[in-house]
Amino acid sequence: MSRFTASEYLFLAGMLSADKDGNIIGVRDFQAQCAQVFANVETALASADANFSNVVSFTTYMTHSQSIPEFMEYRLSEFPKMFPSGIYPPNTLLMVDRLVHEDFLVEVQATAAIRGAAAAVSTPMKYSESFMPPLPKGTG
Repeated sequence: MSRFTASEYLFLAGMLSADKDGNIIGVRDFQAQCAQVFANVETALASADANFSNVVSFTTYMTHSQSIPEFMEYRLSEFPKMFPSGIYPPNTLLMVDRLVHEDFLVEVQATAAIRGAAAAVSTPMKYSESFMPPLPKGTG
């Protein structure tokens, strides 16, 4: 849980693993798709003079529950770089039957507080303190 005060928010939806020309990056490669999706999130944030420190929540859509360990590995590897404080925004993880194109494996929606953002009123939980269950045995 996080609580922020801001006068302007940025809502990013449909963040997929496509490059600027619309080519799908990482067909059948979940890690490559995660990398492209979050690179696209970073680019969209930068276009509004924002960055990952402005993100107050994520919603992640995945097409295969078997990819959850890979997503958790990606988070463990990359989120410390995106969020050096170790405080990550809440992330709702949803499984869906399919995304807009069958080759997409992951999509991210993000909300960022970009104007008038104050420090968190209540401190967001660190990943280790979250309600996220541990990875299943043998997956990490």
